[in-house]
Amino acid sequence: MIQLIKKCVLIVIVTVLFACGWRFQNGELIPPELRTLAFESADPYSEMSMAMRRQLQANDVNLVNAAQGVPILRINKQITNDKVASIFKRGREAEKVLMLEVEANVRLTDGETYPISAKVNRTFFDNSRAALAKAAERELIWNDMREQAARQLISKMVALQHQVKGK
Repeated sequence: MIQLIKKCVLIVIVTVLFACGWRFQNGELIPPELRTLAFESADPYSEMSMAMRRQLQANDVNLVNAAQGVPILRINKQITNDKVASIFKRGREAEKVLMLEVEANVRLTDGETYPISAKVNRTFFDNSRAALAKAAERELIWNDMREQAARQLISKMVALQHQVKGK
């Protein structure tokens, strides 16, 4: 009986924590050298740039203006594409593969520049009978893909820093 009560209390605690939005902090993996950096982009107000800023701030990275002695993360190129994956019997598109590729580079304080990139693919079922709903769904998928690409870039940036330390 006591075992059952302990399990129920544990399940309730875990449920309450996840229901209120509590999560583990990912920023603990980022080394101190990259906790403060400058972020540059050809279009600073693009959706990808905004997603990157959100992910950097969520990881407790302090964003500053480009200055001497501060690492710089720069988004160079963002490529979006979609390809038809399947079609209906009447020849209309049924399913698409949405592709997002982001190329960036990190310039460390010693002046060396390292390229990093992220690729994200998703499938999207395109039903022309529900065009308005599908357009909204498609935009949500693109936003989610941008967030995922930003997380991948941060992970690669951290991994790059570990590689550089190993030299």
